[in-house]
Amino acid sequence: MNAISRRIVVGSAVITLALTMAACGKAGDKSSDNKKDKTIGLLLPDTVTARYEKFDRPLITSKIKELCSDCTVQYDNAAGDAAKQAQQVSSMIARGVKVLILDAQDAVGIKSSVQAAVDKGIKVVAYDRLAQGPVSAYVSYDNEKVGELQGQALLDAMGSSATPQTKIVMINGDEADPNAAEFKAGAHKVLDGKVAIAYEQSGQWKDTVANQKVQAAITSVGKANIKGVYSANDTMAGGIATALKANNMSSVPLTGQDADLTAIQRILLGTQSSTVYKAAKPEAENTAQIAVDLLEGKDFKSVADTTKESGSKDQVPSKLLDAVSVTKANIKDTVIADGTYTVGQVCTADFAKACEAAGIK
Repeated sequence: MNAISRRIVVGSAVITLALTMAACGKAGDKSSDNKKDKTIGLLLPDTVTARYEKFDRPLITSKIKELCSDCTVQYDNAAGDAAKQAQQVSSMIARGVKVLILDAQDAVGIKSSVQAAVDKGIKVVAYDRLAQGPVSAYVSYDNEKVGELQGQALLDAMGSSATPQTKIVMINGDEADPNAAEFKAGAHKVLDGKVAIAYEQSGQWKDTVANQKVQAAITSVGKANIKGVYSANDTMAGGIATALKANNMSSVPLTGQDADLTAIQRILLGTQSSTVYKAAKPEAENTAQIAVDLLEGKDFKSVADTTKESGSKDQVPSKLLDAVSVTKANIKDTVIADGTYTVGQVCTADFAKACEAAGIK
């Protein structure tokens, strides 16, 4: 082989190698892009409410994996800090997520973060709470109906003692949560005119704050005058039940929401009269389906079959589910029948007799 031939062969080899490496680089880039394109962010608001870590996070994650085996889920929890959640949205943007599932700690304050995500081409799915801003979809329960269920359950528990002169206490949720306003509106729709609301404050979704508010209510209204307590969720009901017990008022009807295990056990003992069961699985799975549909560019409106106006006046495609009121009479047919809790989890030694009396075995 002469020198010219050798140069041609060597040159061809170099070109072939370069093309091969370039092709590998492009393939690698594409693979990396595909992986990046299949990243879904999940941001939950707090760790105080038991359902988020126990049910919502694992159910959403597992359903996404079932629908999209090569999807990646990036997760963060705001731990009740709205500023921290805004930082987490920025982090999700930097990580290159393509869809963000957001349960807003502050539905109003998060608006600019939602806009920033959308400006980067990220689709935002509002979960459980309807964040302001250009969200693509919203999944929750019909929150005003939840409030109606709570109000009616309180009236039912009060029975004949519920009169327009009968005094009750209302402890509402965090005013930064738009759901809290809807629960409140629904409860008022049922309670107004049927009982007298003698004291009404926000418990900020915290058991400690709710406890303090009820202690203040007992002082100002008088414990003999309080015939019922509306609590917007079970976390606050726990603090309220403690306050009622300290004042020998444990038999006063008390509402809740979320069907927390401790609330179910309080209902069995009679220190809480009701809760509202919003099954986590359908909410989580509908959200995961919409998120994957958005990721893959599919039509999600067969799932989001209605619309809801957000606080920023956006008309948001929505999925609104129906909740169920839970009392001692239907614990077995709701949270146990659905597999949310086993009999063993509910009927521990301290609650065995109460379970037996309620027909739960």
